[in-house]
Amino acid sequence: MRKSWLLCVLLGTLAWGQAPAIAPAAQSPGAEAKAPAASAEVPENAVVLTIKGVCSPAAKTSGSARPAGKTGAAAKKPADCKTEITRAQFEKIANAISPNVTPQLKRQLENVLPRFMAMSQFAKEKGLDKTPRFEELMKLVRMQVLTQELQRSVQEQANNISPEQIDKYYQDNQQSYEQYSLDRLFIPRFKQAEPEENPKDMTDEQRKAKEAADKAKQEQGAQELDKLADSLRARAVAGEDFVKLQKEAFAAAGEKVENPTVNLPKVRRSGLPPAHAAVFDLKVGQVSQVISDNGGHYVYKVVSKEMIPLDQVRDEIHNKLKADHMKDLMDKYTSSFTPVPNEAYFGPPAPPGGMMRGGPSSRMHPQAAPPPTQPQSQGGAEKPSSPPAAPSQPPASQGPPSNPN
Repeated sequence: MRKSWLLCVLLGTLAWGQAPAIAPAAQSPGAEAKAPAASAEVPENAVVLTIKGVCSPAAKTSGSARPAGKTGAAAKKPADCKTEITRAQFEKIANAISPNVTPQLKRQLENVLPRFMAMSQFAKEKGLDKTPRFEELMKLVRMQVLTQELQRSVQEQANNISPEQIDKYYQDNQQSYEQYSLDRLFIPRFKQAEPEENPKDMTDEQRKAKEAADKAKQEQGAQELDKLADSLRARAVAGEDFVKLQKEAFAAAGEKVENPTVNLPKVRRSGLPPAHAAVFDLKVGQVSQVISDNGGHYVYKVVSKEMIPLDQVRDEIHNKLKADHMKDLMDKYTSSFTPVPNEAYFGPPAPPGGMMRGGPSSRMHPQAAPPPTQPQSQGGAEKPSSPPAAPSQPPASQGPPSNPN
């Protein structure tokens, strides 16, 4: 369950001056599951929490008026001053924090609420609820709560996805739910450089000559691997085994991989880089052309192709439509206003995205597989990259791109 921010604020506010809370005793398996059944036996009007020393509003209004000028510790409380909270009252508060009232949430609220009520009563006796600072804070808290309520309302509205909408999306995006089994052959772009000693007494001219020789050797090796890629692709078309071809490719690049993995058993269109998307237009048994990028050369063969049944992706589509619907609804609100700050007061605007100095961080589309690893420089030569791992399918909350139509 996603912890409510309001509960986090409550717990954080009470952290000051408070001894570390004693951890609850470990529960035996199944104890948490039995808790809701036990609480269901308690009547709604039964008292579930008594706070002694905190007067209820009824007791305060019915009691004698407090002498003027006496506040805080000087104000006397009735000897039997207490507040009793029924199950219905307690669960009303808990439901305001989270719609899913778990035993853990009830226990946390049971620990927080008495201290909150007592401290707030002392604050009122000191008149802290009448200060300008309190009024401004309440305005801000009210805006925060209303914002959260708006987001909750939008979530509920966006979650209203009908079975017919799911069926239609599935039919309109058939390609997104095709699943392939592929054999992939990877030929590194550069050969593995052999480690060489670099004498410290080498002159600048000698060092430059060596670097030029290494670069020429590297380029020659890259050209040889380019030709090898075309050769291995032709042999793949002729029906040779991909594992055998992959071993040859690694051996030619100076890499030792005894049992290379060539099969990608479950791949969807979102599982390969966009530059490799032409693979999905092949028929079963066909071999792709050589696809080259900064990571190396790739050759694919379509082993099998099938449609994922609707029942297996129904939740995924539901979450996809929900996310799209929620974004559309929220965009209507977030695009309805434009802040215009005074830069003389706030200073120049932050870089796009709020990035700190050092350049933007790399953020990929959640459905895109990582691109092939770039060659890394090592000892003046390039180290061949390894093929990317088999792509993982997008989680249930992330579906294929929306249908542009």
